[in-house]
Amino acid sequence: MNSSDRPTFIKTEDGWAILIGLFILITGLIVFFEALPDNYKSLHQQYNLVMENEQAEAPFRTIKWYKAYQAQQDLRMDKTPVGIFFINLTGKPHSWTANPIQAFFHSEIDTVIRGDKNQASLKSAQEVLDKRYQEAEKREGKARTENFKNEELNRSAKIAIAEWLDSREKTDKLIQKSAGKNHNQIPYLFGLFIIMALVYGIGTYMMDRYFFKFIVGLLYVFVIGIIAYFLSAQSTMRTIGFGYAAWAIIIGLLISNTIGTPSWVKPAVKTEYFIKTGLVLLGAEILFGKILSIGLPGIFVAWVVTPIILVVTFWFGQKVLKITSKTLNITISADMSVCGVSAAVAVAAACRAKKEELTLAIGLSMVFTSVMMILLPLFINWTGMPEVLGGAWIGGTIDATGAVVAAGAFLGENAMMVAATIKMIQNVLIGVIAFFVAIYFTMKVENKGAQKISAIEIWYRFPKFILGFIGASIVFSGLYSLVGIDLGYTVIDQGIIGAYSKNLRGWFFCLSFVSIGLATNFKELKSHFKGGKPLILYVSGQTFNLALTLLIAYIMFYRVFPEITDMFTN
Repeated sequence: MNSSDRPTFIKTEDGWAILIGLFILITGLIVFFEALPDNYKSLHQQYNLVMENEQAEAPFRTIKWYKAYQAQQDLRMDKTPVGIFFINLTGKPHSWTANPIQAFFHSEIDTVIRGDKNQASLKSAQEVLDKRYQEAEKREGKARTENFKNEELNRSAKIAIAEWLDSREKTDKLIQKSAGKNHNQIPYLFGLFIIMALVYGIGTYMMDRYFFKFIVGLLYVFVIGIIAYFLSAQSTMRTIGFGYAAWAIIIGLLISNTIGTPSWVKPAVKTEYFIKTGLVLLGAEILFGKILSIGLPGIFVAWVVTPIILVVTFWFGQKVLKITSKTLNITISADMSVCGVSAAVAVAAACRAKKEELTLAIGLSMVFTSVMMILLPLFINWTGMPEVLGGAWIGGTIDATGAVVAAGAFLGENAMMVAATIKMIQNVLIGVIAFFVAIYFTMKVENKGAQKISAIEIWYRFPKFILGFIGASIVFSGLYSLVGIDLGYTVIDQGIIGAYSKNLRGWFFCLSFVSIGLATNFKELKSHFKGGKPLILYVSGQTFNLALTLLIAYIMFYRVFPEITDMFTN
């Protein structure tokens, strides 16, 4: 394709993915910083002073320290009227067990019933909490009278405080179950659809010159997305980890391979358009300050192991399995080694993989992610593996970020933090790997060394939405450093991202997964499963990934940098 024949930036999916992502993020910045309560900054300073004084006086975190810390954690923009509105606007169907209506509507009757069911448990938990609080105060008081010089009294106080905190956490969960208010999600879902239809519709008109056809088809895709979220919100589905992504693809596949995807829906079946926008938003969640908080061991696990797995898996597919399609091979390798769907989409764009090859890679990732997020934590607990090591192992091997957090939480708070941070570090490689794949396929695979490839050709091949992903990460990392950790947590973590862009990213991913299902026909995939080579590739690569990640995580966290590991355990 000559440079004159290439579409301009404003007429490409990558261009509009960046523009829509920027529009969402800039809107969030303006709204949430404008709505920040005037006293939040002074309250943060007040609570920090209390915690500093307590730390200077006692060799352990006291009851007063934890109360100030909790009060500071409650300074969140997602608890303000603006935050609550955006949470509702971008929200998904709620958790439900036996009554499907509760997924969309909570009434006062639901709240009363829920409260009655938990009343006895809540009363009992509150009694235990009061007793443990009194005991913690008593033991801490004894330690304080000795000016915290008595190690035995200090240890006794720490144990009592830990028991009080455990009871407080359990009681808070019961209170959340019992609490509630009238809430009808239907109007918010309608409003969310209108917003999506406008922003995506304008982009579609600029690219393809149709607007209303896209909106009509989008309604069909959006409704399936709601159904996927609805089914994944059922308590049993949540327990076994069968998430919205799996449901979205399954429902789409059932439709496309039975009655067929209606022709009037196809203008809105835009897999990459949706997911690229979501990936731009994902960039805002990858903050460099948080990456550095885990130190060199986490960076080493994510940035050294991952490229090794990618290269070895690709080599194995080509030299041992003899997979004929190099684009399928590299897409599966990136999906499995980096971070699942996000990496698969970026690499597929860079090497120009076929639609069905991308679908196959994502399908394999979904299946193995669902299995690993359940089995890996069970295996870690069964072997008695240290929590930090287990978290690092999970973060480096399970594909999807949500599954990583869920699996890490199963082990504990420290494991969840380590796992999520390593996965976040790994996500940074999306752009880097896509860039090198674009170079390799342009110069070696397609060109076969016949002629010199210009830099502009590589630039045309490079997936431009990655620039939005990297740019969002740089801007939000800088902003986080500028406003400080306290306001960064309040406004960015628990406001712009937590109450707004992260929810929208989930919806965009969901629409993309629905589109994958609606656009996929099993007949097209059949040829790629010949000999079971893609499955063998994924299993072999993931096995190698599990072994190498565990080895490197152990060496880095427990042999080379044990002092960083101690920060999480003490």
